[in-house]
Amino acid sequence: MSTLTTPLATRDPDVAVPAAGVKNPWLVVTVREIMVKLTDRSFLISTVITLVMIVVGVGISAYMGSRTTDHTVAVATDAARDVVERAEPAISTDDSGDTLEAVEVADPDAARDAVRAREVDAALLQEEDGWTLVGLDEVSTPLSGALSAAAAAVVLDANAEAAGTTVDVLTAGSAVETELLGANDHGGMANAAGFAFAFLFYMAAIVFGMAIASSVLEEKQNRVVEILATAIPIRQLLYGKVLGNSVLALAQVALYAVVALVAVNVAGMAKDLGWLLGASGWFIVFFIAGFFALASVWAVLGSLASRSEDLQSNTGPVIGIIMVALFAGLFAEGPWLAGASYVPIVSSVAMPIRLLKDDVALWEPVASLLLTVAAAYLLLRLGERIYQRAVMQGGTALTWRQAIRLQD
Repeated sequence: MSTLTTPLATRDPDVAVPAAGVKNPWLVVTVREIMVKLTDRSFLISTVITLVMIVVGVGISAYMGSRTTDHTVAVATDAARDVVERAEPAISTDDSGDTLEAVEVADPDAARDAVRAREVDAALLQEEDGWTLVGLDEVSTPLSGALSAAAAAVVLDANAEAAGTTVDVLTAGSAVETELLGANDHGGMANAAGFAFAFLFYMAAIVFGMAIASSVLEEKQNRVVEILATAIPIRQLLYGKVLGNSVLALAQVALYAVVALVAVNVAGMAKDLGWLLGASGWFIVFFIAGFFALASVWAVLGSLASRSEDLQSNTGPVIGIIMVALFAGLFAEGPWLAGASYVPIVSSVAMPIRLLKDDVALWEPVASLLLTVAAAYLLLRLGERIYQRAVMQGGTALTWRQAIRLQD
């Protein structure tokens, strides 16, 4: 069963018939795409909301990180007070700013009463066979850990003295040192940065990709493309749309990054971000190449559709590829992550995350980037051929196979 399509124009799309005085038509389309987006109220509002969320998120993180806690512990004996004093350095570190204070009471019952009345956070009681830490609903993990370690140290000192030896002799050879084999091991910060890379690429690819496809479809439905085709070569429309939206996507991501860095510095959280700068630079480069590769595909999807319902149904494979890139970058490990970092488009997320987590030789991101650039060029050329024919066809939606046959 054949599919009926109606040509919107009969002019050869490969023949350029530029209007008088029009130079660099792709640049005109690029500027037009940018200006249309910059005057789009929903786009501006969403950008401002995202910026506010970034600032608020950094502010909340800074506030939570700067909060200090003043711990109070009721004690009824000198030994209990010694334990609290022994635990105080573990609580009152320079980074946390927390404090620990011993509150003397008459007896264990008074200590429990103080806990019930919420006058103290906990009570440390000395029993015949050890120690009891009393809390109301719970005892915070830092406080419990510090007091437990201090009690063990105090008892060890006393037992060593009673045995006529020293703690150093009893604990000789028991020290445990930690050795990290990962050259770029930055723990949770690396994971958070990797998530930010993946999320930014995902959002930009979806938001601006759909904008490209919708713009092409709208021009096709309104037959504006016929008017444009009389002034500039159709392929120049594709170039301008791809470039304009790519510039917008990169500018938006750069804006988010700058605001985030400024907020982090103002909040005093940027103590050691030098390790992040290299991976961030590579992410920007891979972002450009990966988005270019996807942008031409989005434009083709818009040209293949005849109505918005068609566009919603044929974007599934592209969204699937973007989701693969997102999850590969977030959850792939070891050989899987290494392999994903050489797959075009997926590498736009996977390779920067590898640079965050592993010691990667310089040739690896360079080779991966070249593969992505080559894929972007091939997709642009393929998209150009399909776009030039499909965008001039009306009446019904086209498949990729049908659009390619139109080349003949």
